[in-house]
Amino acid sequence: MRHGEAQSFAPSDAERPLTQYGEWQSQQVMAELAAQVGTLDRVWVSPYLRAQQTWQAVASTLPKPHLVQTMAEITPHGDEMDVAMLLQASAEVDGFDSILIISHLPLVGYLAATLVPEIQPPMFATSSVLAIDYDLQAKRGELLWHQFAPDAE
Repeated sequence: MRHGEAQSFAPSDAERPLTQYGEWQSQQVMAELAAQVGTLDRVWVSPYLRAQQTWQAVASTLPKPHLVQTMAEITPHGDEMDVAMLLQASAEVDGFDSILIISHLPLVGYLAATLVPEIQPPMFATSSVLAIDYDLQAKRGELLWHQFAPDAE
């Protein structure tokens, strides 16, 4: 998931908060997806304020995860190969089946293309969510769906 719409200016990029619209669009997209989520073993959230606020906005909509972690590796300029290897290793060691990652462009697009080599890095609108079924043995995923947040009416 990419975080919701954020304000343009703050003392630093890491401190940019969500707008009210960004909070709303995140809640709306997760309300539509909540029935598809089932269980949620892990949540990894970027330490940037807008990603943390996105998680806070959607947490009550989703099944309670077994573990929520703030991950320094998933900031906007994180390395997609490092994150993919961390994801693979964590799933193998900890044995979890499902994870929600709340991060940023360009990382989420590059990570998706790393996990599903047949696709080009997708553009993630704010609050959009992409689902991947990942095979740990084959070390590759299949794109299931890409959900975009609804527009305000």
